[in-house]
Amino acid sequence: MRIGIPRESRPGETLVAATSTTAVQLQKLGYDVVVESGAGVASAQPDEAFTAADVSVGGADDVWSSDIVVKVNAPTPEEIARLRPGTVVISMMAPARSPELVEALAAAGVTALAMDAVPRISRAQSMDVLSSMANVAGYRAVIEGAHAFGRQFTGQVTAAGKVPPAKVFVVGAGVAGLAALGAAGSMGAIVRAFDVRPEVAEQVESMGAEFVTVNDPAMEAAASSDGYAKEMTAEQVAATAAMYDEEARGADIVVTTALIPGRPAPKLVTAETIAGMRTGSVIVDMAAANGGNTELTRTDEVVVTDNGVTIIGYTDLAGRLAAQTSQLYGTNIVNLLKLMTPEKDGVLALDLDDVIVRGITVAHDGSTLWPPPPVQVSAAPAAPAALPIPVAPKPPPDPRRKVFAGGLVAVLFVLAATYSPADFLGHFTVFTLAVFVGYYVISNVAHALHTPLMSETNAISGIILVGGILQVGSTNPAIAIMATLAVLVASINIFGGFLVTLRMLEMFRKD
Repeated sequence: MRIGIPRESRPGETLVAATSTTAVQLQKLGYDVVVESGAGVASAQPDEAFTAADVSVGGADDVWSSDIVVKVNAPTPEEIARLRPGTVVISMMAPARSPELVEALAAAGVTALAMDAVPRISRAQSMDVLSSMANVAGYRAVIEGAHAFGRQFTGQVTAAGKVPPAKVFVVGAGVAGLAALGAAGSMGAIVRAFDVRPEVAEQVESMGAEFVTVNDPAMEAAASSDGYAKEMTAEQVAATAAMYDEEARGADIVVTTALIPGRPAPKLVTAETIAGMRTGSVIVDMAAANGGNTELTRTDEVVVTDNGVTIIGYTDLAGRLAAQTSQLYGTNIVNLLKLMTPEKDGVLALDLDDVIVRGITVAHDGSTLWPPPPVQVSAAPAAPAALPIPVAPKPPPDPRRKVFAGGLVAVLFVLAATYSPADFLGHFTVFTLAVFVGYYVISNVAHALHTPLMSETNAISGIILVGGILQVGSTNPAIAIMATLAVLVASINIFGGFLVTLRMLEMFRKD
C-alpha cells in the first residue's frame, strides 16, 4: 500500500505529517511513501531531504490517490472530495467537536482515523499526538510569555540593586502545563500551579513548582477517572474563583491550559481580574482554539488591555517549533502504523477489537463509529486500605522518669569530670558539639542529596581514620580498642561511600 503525505492547506501551517526520518521508518514497514513537493519546507524538510533518503516526492494527484493519506490537520471538504472510497485518512480531526466532518468522511466511504482521539492508556502513549504537541506548546508558551514580558525571569542581586524573580502561575497540570512550569522554573521564575485534579499535586511539586490548593469540600470530588479534567460543578467554580483572582493579580506571567474534551474551554480569568493585574503582566491562553480561558482572549491574536496586560491567544504554539513538532508527530504516526501493520508487509490491518484502533476510528465502510466505547482509566489514587482495629492508647510516660534520668546523667558527668584526666572536658566538649553539628547537618539535607553528601563526608571519615591509626598503638587497652573500632568503622564508611558514588555515576554515563 502507498502512503501519501500532502502539503497542509491550512493557512500559515508549518507542520508536515512525516519527515525524511519517519518516512524511511514507514518504508521499513513495507509501505511505499510519496510526499507532495514542498510539503515540508516550513518544517526544515525540503524536497532534497526526502529524495536523499530515497523517499519519493510527487505532485498532489500522486498523494491524494494513495491508499493511505496522512495529514496533520483535518481534511477540508475539497480534500475529502479528492479521496477515493476505501482510502484510509489519518489526521487530527477533533471528532467530538466536528460531527459534520465525521458525517462527511462516512459519506465519502473512507476510513477515518483521528490521531487526537488516542485513548489515554499506557500502551498508547507512544501514539499520543496531543501529548507530543502539548509538550512542545507548553514550552513555547513560556517563551512567548517571556518575550512579551520583556524582563528576565531569574532574580539577581547586582551592584545596581536587587532584581526580583518573575512570578509565573500555570492553570492546569496536564502535559502542556507541566511543560510550561518546567520551562519557567528552569528560567529562574517562581512557579505556582493549580489543577482541579488533586492527584497531580505530586507531579507539580516534582517539577519544582508549588501546588496551589483550595480548601473547600467541593474540591474533594474532583479526582479524575480517565486522566482528563472534568467540567467543574457550580460549587467548584465558586470555590476556585477567588483563588484564580488572587493568583492572577499576583503573577507576572499566567499560562492557562484548561480544556474539557469535547467542550468549549472554561472561562477562568474574568475581565475584572485582568483589570486588576499589574501593568506589563502577560497571559498566554493555550485554550484559545476552544474559546480561551479568559474573557478577553481572541483566537490567534494578541490583545493589550487598557491597563497594559498582554493576552496572547496563539493557536499555533507547537507549530512555532515546526521541525521538532513534525518529527514528534511523524513518530506518533510510525508507532500507530507499527501497531496496525503487524506483519510489516505494507498492508494496513484495521483491527476494531483493539481498543486503540477502535478508539481512533471515527468512520468506516460508510458508517460513523464515533463516539467509541468508553475506556475507563483511573488516574485517581488507590482507595485507602481498611482502617486498622483500634487499639487502646498507651498511658503517657511518667514525667518523673525524665527528671531522674537527667539527674543520673548529671551525676555521672560530674564523677567523670572529677576523676578523669585534665584534658577530658575539652575533648568531651568537642565531641558533644560534633554530635550536634553532625545531626543537624544530616537531618536538614534533602534525601536526594544524601548520596553526594556521603562522598563529602568521606573527608571527615578520613580524619577519624588517621586519628584512629595514631591511637591504635596506645598502651591503654581501652584506647587501643576504641581506636581499632574507629579505624574499622571509618574504613567501611570511606570505601563504601566511594563504591556507592561510583555506582551512581555509572548510571549517568553513556555507553
